[in-house]
Parts: sequence; structure tokens; C-alpha cells
Amino acid sequence: MPVLAAPPTPAPPQLSPTNQNLNYQNAFHHGISLLHGWLPLMVEVLAVLFLVLAVARRTRKWWLIQLPVCVLVGVVGALAARWYVTNEGLASDPAPALLWACVGGTATASGVAILGWRGTHWWRRGVAILAIPLALLSTGIVLNQWVGYYPTVQSAWGALTAGPLPNQTDMSALPVLRNTTVADGRVVPVRIPDSGSNFPHRTEYVYLPPAWFAGPTPPALPVVMMIGGEFNTPADWIRSGQIMPAVDRFTEANGGRAPILVFVDSSGSFNNDTECVNGPRGDAADHLTKDVPGYIESQFGASADPAQWAVVGWSMGGTCAVDLAVMHPELVHTFVDIAGDLGPSSGTKDQTVSRLFGGDTTQWAVFDPLTVMAAHGPYTGIAGLFDDLTPPQRSRGGNHGPVADDDTAGMGGHDGVPDTGEVGAAEKLCATGQAVGIDCTIHTSQGGHTWQFASAAFTSALPWIVARVGLPVPAAT
Repeated sequence: MPVLAAPPTPAPPQLSPTNQNLNYQNAFHHGISLLHGWLPLMVEVLAVLFLVLAVARRTRKWWLIQLPVCVLVGVVGALAARWYVTNEGLASDPAPALLWACVGGTATASGVAILGWRGTHWWRRGVAILAIPLALLSTGIVLNQWVGYYPTVQSAWGALTAGPLPNQTDMSALPVLRNTTVADGRVVPVRIPDSGSNFPHRTEYVYLPPAWFAGPTPPALPVVMMIGGEFNTPADWIRSGQIMPAVDRFTEANGGRAPILVFVDSSGSFNNDTECVNGPRGDAADHLTKDVPGYIESQFGASADPAQWAVVGWSMGGTCAVDLAVMHPELVHTFVDIAGDLGPSSGTKDQTVSRLFGGDTTQWAVFDPLTVMAAHGPYTGIAGLFDDLTPPQRSRGGNHGPVADDDTAGMGGHDGVPDTGEVGAAEKLCATGQAVGIDCTIHTSQGGHTWQFASAAFTSALPWIVARVGLPVPAAT
């Protein structure tokens, strides 16, 4: 199967400090790391220390009966959590062993606090109680290191408190900025009506590049729909992926020209895995294809030409990107699938059919991209980029792109086991696509299944995306 050359990563110029929100951006994208450094290590050491103090110097009965029961509770808790994650298909990339150790440690600490309460000094009771939140916090930190969800304390706090995003601007402020020079683009929270889908979604976000503000009326700019992973909020590409500095650098080098970015809600809630299909978990596909395009075109004057629409997705979102493009070539002609699966998945095929489609295998076929492409026949003008993971010990042909600096801090993909949900997916989808006229690229990189990988992949693909939707790109790219 031929593999096309993937777009090179531009050498981004430095932003000039002209934006009024620059200090906030610096605080948002920098700070105390949750992926590596002193904080994660300190929390884990304190959790172990408090647990050791809670169990030390007790009676013979404690050591022979109660402590073994606490350890057994921890082992059962770890095994139960591992079984649940596997059975529900919550992650295709195996979790690090340290995560299950932390889960077990939390369960053990809870047992120690309960079974060791009677006949114990007050200070030891306090230590035992404190060991529980410390162990739980350690579990959260290791989980975050695995997926790279919150790179810093500041980004986690911003998400927890629903703080403003970098350069966030209300809709009411846009008329004031019309026909002015805007150094960086603006991120606008929107409530898109669900009249076409009845899909109960959250607030979504639209990025308007500087070029959108030039002139008396908005230009008909291209659009890129951005979709996150299985567990998500619409702002994840901005908070966790932290892509806006790269977007700002690109627009500065390109005279302010860039597509409108639409950060959509494909789930309706953080843990509602819709896989962007219509089914018992909501008609997410209808929301993305019926609600979003019309609103963006009418509200922001965006182009309605499918050649000027693209969709970019990470993990589950990558699967969605392929599905949307092959199912709706009348809406979108360009897709980027970053570490997606072969098709909508929620466990095994039987589990997927049951969970996503209410047991209806006919509906499964409607949303299976291989089936859709085979039934559709020749496509015209459709192109896609697959940015896939290659574990360090597994060699595969193709181009090797950048890995974000923080990616090595995460644990995803570094456990010696390939991401089984993705293995071969890009090759099968691309081969099937090429057979029906879809021009596809496979771009492979070493790294982990983390937001840092997704961010690096998007940054690498951005010039290609912009060129595909009809805008000029800087000569350096």
C-alpha cells in the first residue's frame, strides 16, 4: 500500500507580546506539572509513608488477621477495577501497573482505617484517614499521567472551576471587534440549538482567527470540526491538548488567515461514550451533521462548500472523523484521524452492537466505515490523514513525526503492549479508502496514547489541513 509523504512540522515564529491575554495564556500553558517533576512524586511518597505509619506497631492479632484482610481488600479492589475497565472497553491501551497498585492501595488504606479504628491511638487514626485521600490522589495522578489529560495544576484547576479559556470572548463582544486588527483569534462559547438532533449537549466553542474580524462583514472562511476522546469536554483540545499557542503562531506567520475551529460536544457528558453515532446514548451523529454546520454557517458566515470543511479527531474522535467523512461527503471532504480505532467501538463487537446500537446489527453496519465505503463506491475530492502510534519495540513503515516534549512523561504506550484497538486500523481504512478513490496518508510516530501526542500530531498536520480547505499556507511550511 503506498504511503504518501506527511506534512512537515513548520518552524513556528515567536509570538509578539501584543495580546492583552498574554499573561493569562502563559499561566494557562505553564505551571506546576502533573505529568512529571516533584509534585506527582511527593504525593506518591506521602501516600506510601502515611499508609506505612497507619499499619506499623500494632498487635499480633492485627498482623495475623486484620492486616491480611486489608491487603486482600486492596487486591480485590485492584482486580475489580482492572476487570471493569477491560470489560467496558474504556481503554484500548493497557494501563500502567502502577495505576492498579494505587487503586489497590486506596482500597487497602480504607480497610486499615475501618478495621484498625478500635483500640488505636488518636494520631494513628488520623494518619489512617489521611492515607485514603493521599492514595486516591495518587491514583488520579497516575491516571492523568497515563492519558496526559491535565498537563499542569493550573489547567486542572481551570477545568474544575470552569475558568475562561485563553482569549475567550463572549458573542456580545464580537461586533465591537469587527473591522479591527486582532492580534490573536478569539474563542467564543456557543449554545448550538439541537433542533435537528434533540441531542442534549454542553456548551461548545468556536475559534475565530484574526482574518475573521477584518472588513465590514465576516469572510466565508473554511471550517475544521475538532472532536476529543471518549472521556471529554468540548474544551479538551484547548485545555488538555493546549493547541492554541501553535494555532496562534501559525496565524501570525500566515497573516492572520486560518480556518474557523469548532470544538464540538460529541458526548453530552464526560463519560457518555457515543462514538459519534445515533443510538441509545443519544443522536450524536445528527448533532454533528445537522445542528453544527447550519449554525456555524449562519452565525459566523462560514463557507458551506464541503471542500472547505474538515474534521479532526483524537482517539474516539479520530474514529468519528473517518465516519463523518465517509458517511457525509456532502458535508466534509477532509479528515484527520489521530490514533482512532477501526470503527465505532465500545468493547467487543457484540458489546458494541448492544451498547451503541441497542442490539441492532443493521445500525452497526450503517456506521461501520469499512461497510460504508464499500457500499458507497467511488468518492471524489475526499482526502484523509491517519496519524497513528508505533510503540518503541514495534517497527512499522511510514513517516515518523514529532512527539511532544511532555509525551515521554506520560505512561500510555510505554508499557510494552501495543494499543490493540488501533493496530492495523489505519492500514485497513486507508487501503479500503484508496480502493474507492479516497486519497489518504499514513503518518506514524512513537509515543503514548496521550493528549501530548494528539497535540503534536495536530500541530504537524495543521499546514496540510489549511491547504486542503483552500487557504494559503506560510512558505516555511
